[in-house]
Amino acid sequence: MLHRFLKSCEIDRGVMYALLARSWQTVAGLVTLLLIARFFTPELQGFYYTFLSIIALQTFVELGFYLVIVNVASHEWAHLQLDHKGCIVGQPEALSRLVSLGRLIFKWYAVASFIFIVIVGLAGYIFFSQSFQNSIRWQGPWITLVFLSGLSLCTLPYISLLEGCNQVVIVNQFRLVQALLAYSSLWLIITLNGGLWGLVALTGVNFLSCLYLLLYRYRYFFEPFLKPPAGRCIVWRSDIWPMQSRIAISGLVNYFAFSLFNPVMFRYHGPVVAGQMGMCWQIVSAVQGTVSAWISAKVPLFGRIIAQRDYAKLDRLWRRSLVPSFVMVSGGVMLLWLLIYSFNNWQIPLARRLLPPLPTGLFFLAVILMQISQWQTGYLRAHKQEPIMIMSIVCSLAIGFLVWLLGSRFGPVGAAAAYLGVVVASVVWETAIWRRCRTIWHEE
Repeated sequence: MLHRFLKSCEIDRGVMYALLARSWQTVAGLVTLLLIARFFTPELQGFYYTFLSIIALQTFVELGFYLVIVNVASHEWAHLQLDHKGCIVGQPEALSRLVSLGRLIFKWYAVASFIFIVIVGLAGYIFFSQSFQNSIRWQGPWITLVFLSGLSLCTLPYISLLEGCNQVVIVNQFRLVQALLAYSSLWLIITLNGGLWGLVALTGVNFLSCLYLLLYRYRYFFEPFLKPPAGRCIVWRSDIWPMQSRIAISGLVNYFAFSLFNPVMFRYHGPVVAGQMGMCWQIVSAVQGTVSAWISAKVPLFGRIIAQRDYAKLDRLWRRSLVPSFVMVSGGVMLLWLLIYSFNNWQIPLARRLLPPLPTGLFFLAVILMQISQWQTGYLRAHKQEPIMIMSIVCSLAIGFLVWLLGSRFGPVGAAAAYLGVVVASVVWETAIWRRCRTIWHEE
């Protein structure tokens, strides 16, 4: 009965491991909240979450390439497979194009990682140097964190390539184990009063575990990429750039939509409020990440179905995946809000480290609505198209501007209201785009 229920919800092994990994990250995030409340001062908590927001600037150097990799690779993998040893076999032309894609992205991310380490490291150092909290030693953790984050950025295209090549089950198994190890190291450092070095430990474990997956588990998979392709190649200008350019622009402005909350609170309301915002936004990000993981596990399959032009199967699979995702995540979000509301009612000390129920509720309502857009985006991008660029730019800039305008004046309530208002508009807008593109593309 359980097997039939999971199958009816389109929850296969890949989705199951993705949900387990995200569920663990959600639980681990809550444990981390408790540990931070116990071992960090409110000011140190503000630095911790603002560190994470500044590190998110990696969007400006990798330009959303990893999303393109998954979709492009999935179309080539429709003609390839792995043999019993783990080597790639199948149509030579498809293998040649896949190898050319891999060699291109490896070079791209090497340059992107170097730029990230230099520019973001310097920008963050200048930003935190202006803080009046001179008692907090943030310099060493910040420099080390940026360096390790840059190295981790180099591994991102390899993981995306594996996902596009239908290795979703193994990759999501790996992410579950990786999350277990990474959060354990974070908690160890926090309980030893290591402060901001906990983030360094978490990032370091993530990087080392990626090396294990790529250099040992998939060593035979990546052998063909060590030599130039023998046949036809992916042409960056025609095969990648049309989609990447749109995703890159959307990704750049998405920083203003998802990563400005903590810096704005830090700048105008101090590290204590920034810490409260950071805890709330970590919960929001965990829930949105759960939906993203569910979608990511399905996107390679969407791509292969589209390559076969079986659009009826695509629509059926998409709808059967969207409905249980929406129900489960919405229910979880409402339970979380009730828990936070109870904490405030019972005056539990942890409530002082979180945002009050009103702004938290506004954020959670936006999360519920965002699920619709996330699934529509996954559907559209599986066609190797990016028709939502203009919408993403307008909505992201609107969120950034309104978060700064209302957040600086009215604090977290203003920022949350700004986010919710733009999300409502974006859902309506993207639904219209999805309906139009689906009709046009499937009639060709």
